[in-house]
Amino acid sequence: MMPVETPRKLPTSSDTTADVEALLNPAEADGTFRDTAECKGGGTLLGLLLLSSPTPRPKKG
Repeated sequence: MMPVETPRKLPTSSDTTADVEALLNPAEADGTFRDTAECKGGGTLLGLLLLSSPTPRPKKG
């Protein structure tokens, strides 16, 4: 038995426009963007830890 062809619906321009707009303007993921001041503070703390002198070791003997 041969399959019966169903009529295909072509996308309208408004459907296509909505799809293109969704691709060009994706929703921002929650929790991936940080505050500039927070990043600056973290970078400063990391820099101070790297520049600080090492802890003194007890002398052997």
